[in-house]
Amino acid sequence: MNSQPAADPPSPTSDTAPVPAVGGSASGASGLRLNCGYGTDRGLRREMNEDSFIASDPVFAVADGMGGHEAGEIASGICVRTLARLPQVAGGKRDATAAVVQEYLLMADEGIRAATGSRAGTTLSGVVVVEQQGALYWLVLNVGDSRTYLLSHGKLRQVSVDHSEVQELVDAGQITQAQAAVHPRRHVVTRALGTGDETEADFWLLPIEAGDRVLVCSDGLNGELDDQHIASILRSQTDPQAAVDELIQAALRSGGRDNVTCIVLDASVVTQHDGGAGPNASR
Repeated sequence: MNSQPAADPPSPTSDTAPVPAVGGSASGASGLRLNCGYGTDRGLRREMNEDSFIASDPVFAVADGMGGHEAGEIASGICVRTLARLPQVAGGKRDATAAVVQEYLLMADEGIRAATGSRAGTTLSGVVVVEQQGALYWLVLNVGDSRTYLLSHGKLRQVSVDHSEVQELVDAGQITQAQAAVHPRRHVVTRALGTGDETEADFWLLPIEAGDRVLVCSDGLNGELDDQHIASILRSQTDPQAAVDELIQAALRSGGRDNVTCIVLDASVVTQHDGGAGPNASR
């Protein structure tokens, strides 16, 4: 697999990407443990991989570059490297806000335009782990048609809303979701970084619950697998890296017509009674 993380990954022999445990309250009596798997593949028909991703606590996001001839790869790479400069990534803090993240997305937009002459762009979707008034949340962000899903209490739902022509047709009641999946203009996005006029991200703030599983992916995954198939794999593979590997392999078996990138992030509550894991403990 052609891996393009924004930050140094763990040892290549690691089965998962360990992430520091997160303190959930000032008392330190309870907290959040995150366990992450990630992977990317150029697919079976593309000459190169234009996807990039960042899986560096507290930011987990996938960027899908557009432009071809290495321009898309440049755009997605600039995007995730800009996100990696968030002070929360270096300091491991959970005080990011939508306004702060949007500021860095605008910086990425400017960087992409300068580097490519506005000839390339990128989508972006993912989550930032944030704390507000002692409670922990998924801050979901989205620009374009990469996706963020949440599997909670056994039910999978797409949190992000695609910025695409077919989604606008679905919203207007002109076509169904099934028709959108095979529509000839299903890959045309209406919002992106680095190209076009609309660069504002959509944000959602969702409380983190023990047992939550987040999936972030480029459209090379959901373009090959429907939500039912994705949910089946996420439920059957308890290890996040195993889930990522199976999702990518399933997309390749289904045709692999595009680059495919996935991040699977699991949340579990830990307490000091679970072996004394405090807010600074790591797996």
